[in-house]
Amino acid sequence: QVQLVESGGGLVQAGVSLRLSCAASGRTFSTYAMGWFRQAPGKEREFVAAISSSGGNIYYADSVKGRFTISRDNAKNTVYLQMNSLKPEDTAVYYCAARRSYWYSSYPREYDYWGQGTQVTVSS
Repeated sequence: QVQLVESGGGLVQAGVSLRLSCAASGRTFSTYAMGWFRQAPGKEREFVAAISSSGGNIYYADSVKGRFTISRDNAKNTVYLQMNSLKPEDTAVYYCAARRSYWYSSYPREYDYWGQGTQVTVSS
């Protein structure tokens, strides 16, 4: 039903910013809650941020709160993750996910669709 494609990752130095984008297919994007997750080598997938289908409710992991901002543009079928003050520990593959619900979730298994991921590497 939904195809997700992440973009915007790259190699940056600590302290700088990146903006990730996730473009979604389909006409039901505006009914899905969206989440960002990340996974470093040898580690489990970690929740980063989520936003309700309307954009009215947002939730962040403590590790990124105050530095990252999630947003969505339902007219463009796109969700964004603005990442500021990047740290080496932010290095991971970042995944966009869609959940067929108004409410977001911090659990990967609660999401129905996933993108392929985009690599973010932060050097010290």
